[in-house]
Amino acid sequence: MRDEEGEAVVIREYDPKTDRDGTDAVDRDCEVGPGGGMSLHADLLGDPVARIRRSPRYLMLVAETSGPGGRIVGLIRGTVKSVATGESRPGAPAFANVGYILGLRVAPSHRRMGIALLLVRQLERWFELMGAEYAYMATDRSNEASLRLFTARCGYSKFRTPSLLVHPVHSHRLRAPRRATVVRLAARDAERLYRSRFAHVEFFPADIGAVLDNALSRGTFLAVVDKGGYEWRGVDHFLSSPPASWAVASAWDCGGVFRLEVRGASRLRRGAAAATRALDRVAKWLRVPSVPDFFRPFEGWFVYGLGGDGRDAAVAAEALFASIVNMARGAAAAVAVEVAALDPLRSRIPHWRRLSCAEDLWCMKRLGGGGGPADGWDWARSAPGRSIFVDPREV
Repeated sequence: MRDEEGEAVVIREYDPKTDRDGTDAVDRDCEVGPGGGMSLHADLLGDPVARIRRSPRYLMLVAETSGPGGRIVGLIRGTVKSVATGESRPGAPAFANVGYILGLRVAPSHRRMGIALLLVRQLERWFELMGAEYAYMATDRSNEASLRLFTARCGYSKFRTPSLLVHPVHSHRLRAPRRATVVRLAARDAERLYRSRFAHVEFFPADIGAVLDNALSRGTFLAVVDKGGYEWRGVDHFLSSPPASWAVASAWDCGGVFRLEVRGASRLRRGAAAATRALDRVAKWLRVPSVPDFFRPFEGWFVYGLGGDGRDAAVAAEALFASIVNMARGAAAAVAVEVAALDPLRSRIPHWRRLSCAEDLWCMKRLGGGGGPADGWDWARSAPGRSIFVDPREV
């Protein structure tokens, strides 16, 4: 294809030796934000493939104009892995190879030329070469251009609508339910617990051990609601005799991959936020809902693998999230978690509405010409479950 100036546009694999400046420029041109003249900038710490490098298989493509003075005008990133589909089968959970699309960008000067469509189709071909049966992507429900591209032109269906819940990290500690006991699990115990109790949850990664062992994983924590307190006696005892109400979750340090920054804020907004932080530092007992310094590069943590069981599981989940927020003091400005629309644990997760997204949107399609499996079951058209496992490597 050719752009408005008659130059051909070609799709090729990203070259780290020559393409970094060009991809950085496209990312800067495509900043998004909360409005009011502000924009959200993501800095991948000098590595454009940092967000996908920790996945088993990954690829980054760029769209480049040909000829003298050619420049990069688009990019897309993707990963392939094996995950649980949530389908009920006797014996073992059903797994499928899926491709995940993220980081689709096209420079404003080259939009409405079909470049995004070319990038998506090229990445889907790579997914199929890697054995992927499905492809999926996540976007904001208000991103009409992205939705038109994927649902109207690429054949994706609206699949799941999880909520992204975000809480800022303050100088004071976040209060947690006193009747919950929180303990830290060893990585191997955490893997056994996850595989035993959550291997059937949608998008549970087959390589969960690699996720838990990653240097960016800050630990796995178990919260138990028990009037007499709780003592961890090992994973075997827990699996054979679980407490009445409990929840488990792990923490991931996104700061090891990228930093965020809100740009374009007025001096008045910056000054008001700084005043709340100053008051919080000198009078922590007031528990001021201070606003972190989002106007300089900041880091965030992500809570993944959240799940539990029992009448008071939501209370246990609240204790877990509050504990992780407190643990992030001095290391991150905010902590986020993504939960399924029907997840009963979401009701107790502390968060700020202004920072959160009530309905994120995931879209999916089956690859290989769109035909369904031999038994007629198609994950892309299945009903949502109560839980979803969000891989932190794709945040």
